[in-house]
Amino acid sequence: MPETAGGLPAALADVPDPRARRGVRHPLTVVVTAAVCAVVAGYRSYTAIAEWIADVPDTTVLAVGIAPDRRPSEAMIRRLLQALDPDLLTTAIGTWLAGRAPASTPVNRQAIAVDGKTLRGSRTADSTAQHVLAACDQNTGVVLASTDVDGKTNEITRFEPLLDQIGDLTNTVITVDALHCQRDHVTYLAKRGAHWILTVKGNQPHLHKQLADLPWRQVPDATRHDDRGHGRREIRTLKILSVSTGIAFPNAAQALQIRRRRRRLDQPRRFTTETVYAITDLHVHQAKPEQLATWIRGHWSIENAVHWVRDVTYDEDRSQIRTGTGPQVMAVLRNTAISALRTAGVTNIAAANRHHARDSTRPLALLGII
Repeated sequence: MPETAGGLPAALADVPDPRARRGVRHPLTVVVTAAVCAVVAGYRSYTAIAEWIADVPDTTVLAVGIAPDRRPSEAMIRRLLQALDPDLLTTAIGTWLAGRAPASTPVNRQAIAVDGKTLRGSRTADSTAQHVLAACDQNTGVVLASTDVDGKTNEITRFEPLLDQIGDLTNTVITVDALHCQRDHVTYLAKRGAHWILTVKGNQPHLHKQLADLPWRQVPDATRHDDRGHGRREIRTLKILSVSTGIAFPNAAQALQIRRRRRRLDQPRRFTTETVYAITDLHVHQAKPEQLATWIRGHWSIENAVHWVRDVTYDEDRSQIRTGTGPQVMAVLRNTAISALRTAGVTNIAAANRHHARDSTRPLALLGII
């Protein structure tokens, strides 16, 4: 990691504390840092976080900034986390994590996947489940930004506020699903100096028909990958056509056809085929076919590297945290733990949780505290 990357407490210094000044015994930086340490060790709830703080040795809490004889209670931790601004918290942590991640080079552009996730456990009898939109670095799996999508709006209107949390998008490639194939989005990205790859499906019927009607049969495969694993075989091909004119979408430079053929290894003659179209503003001299294929496939990294881990390893969908901003803040803490572990080279998050649970100083070292 870069020597200039400071610890998590320093990154949290500018996050506003929602509590009244009078009677505050534990600073926000201390409580949030301790909560992240507990989540790194695999703890999943307010009660579990409080138990981790109560059980660790005196030397550990002293290193975090807590007096051993005055450790924060579960009620105090819960009230604070339910009142925090999750967007500001994500921005501060995302900036810190970005400083710890390896820097992208002009040859190897940074690619950011934007995708949403529903926090199913936050559903109540009177309200729908809360939804969060996140931006994830494809290469490192680090969550750089996230924002709440309340029931009165949708992901489309939160796209710009999400990316506004990231300071510099120059020459970055933004990948999104079909919902975000929007003209306003590409106008915004052009102003930020970013490039884009947009999936096109039925929500843009005219554009989808234009892409499907292109002479793909006359175009050779630009890339082809044949993978075997998890009991199946998958063949992925990518075809590319320049579309400087004739496509009703601003700044579209190339059209892409992605075809995936899958079959189970125990059923050798039963292939299923899926064809997906996409467009990009990247010209042929700006990105090689292999790079485009990597970015397109890498878009699913936010599902595999973050959302799946939160659901399976941290059991997020069954979390009963529902009050205030608690669901979003806990999602931020999980993202922080996962991202910090990713930047340290971890690939198995569940094993890493157990590793950090066995020694209370290990989370402190991961977060730059000791």
